[in-house]
Amino acid sequence: MRGVEQIPWLYDAFATLSDWRGLRRWRQWLAAGARGDVLKRAALRAPGVRLVQARAEELPFRDGAFDTVVSGLVFCSVGDPARGLAEIRRVLTAGGELRMMEHVRSPVPWRARWEDRIQPLWTRLTGGCHPNRDTEAAVEASGFRIAAQTRRAEGVMRRFAARVE
Repeated sequence: MRGVEQIPWLYDAFATLSDWRGLRRWRQWLAAGARGDVLKRAALRAPGVRLVQARAEELPFRDGAFDTVVSGLVFCSVGDPARGLAEIRRVLTAGGELRMMEHVRSPVPWRARWEDRIQPLWTRLTGGCHPNRDTEAAVEASGFRIAAQTRRAEGVMRRFAARVE
């Protein structure tokens, strides 16, 4: 089944609504801090941008190829997040930075239970998104240290910059 991200008009409408609700400034922050050689997924409509399609768990790049990895609303849909984060560590240079924006499991217990309940259907309808995943905790468990001054939280949304410890 196709997910929302594979139906351009629906995805664009959802993205426009999200931008209007404040996500635009978070995306600007995400990209603005990227330095050096950067790995990020580009929109198909960006002329002149080389697009490499790959699974997060199998990045087709050499070790230490990037100074910055930018990930925006991706890891909710990665099949094996721990493996994907290990790949990010592999392709980052020593001292490189992961800049991430993601929705995470709700810290509110009843909402978290609701996310667990709807997860199977939600994941199917959205092409793989897991609303109950705590990607922020997974990043830290993968050996990254999130810089406290970059961490922002609004509801279930998180943004931060992290480096390998």
